[in-house]
Amino acid sequence: MARRSLLIVYHTMTGGTLQMARATAGGAALDGNIDVRLRHARDAGAADVLAADGFVFATPENLAAMSGLMKDFFDRSYYGVLDRVNGRPYASLICAGSDGRNAARQIERIATGWRLRAIAEPLIVCVHAQAAEDILRAKVIGADDLARCSEAGAAFAAGLSIGVF
Repeated sequence: MARRSLLIVYHTMTGGTLQMARATAGGAALDGNIDVRLRHARDAGAADVLAADGFVFATPENLAAMSGLMKDFFDRSYYGVLDRVNGRPYASLICAGSDGRNAARQIERIATGWRLRAIAEPLIVCVHAQAAEDILRAKVIGADDLARCSEAGAAFAAGLSIGVF
């Protein structure tokens, strides 16, 4: 069977989203048929998207929205891949200070425009950062939440590997 590829695009300011993305990548990498590429949003673009069979988009919740650099990634990539990735699977990770739902909705709207297929509900980890000092502090994602991310990566990879997605 041909190797498949999973692109994980992330942005982080305080480390929480990166921990989630790395755990997801680690879970996906357990499948020997999957090439996992972890790319920071500022370094990812249309060519990365076109080269991947599936996607995980990981962002912090900033001001009840996806981060600006994640939005920038989508802005720079959107038209270059439009109608060229239809039907490919995706999932999203949100490191939220409150509920993360709006950031997840924004990613879903963009993915709908790309005609991607959601393979899971958004995985939202709430770190309950509401005060300025908490928002700006380095985040530590708990073991249970990292395990959820790893399991999500493993499930995504398994689906890609056997052709379910």
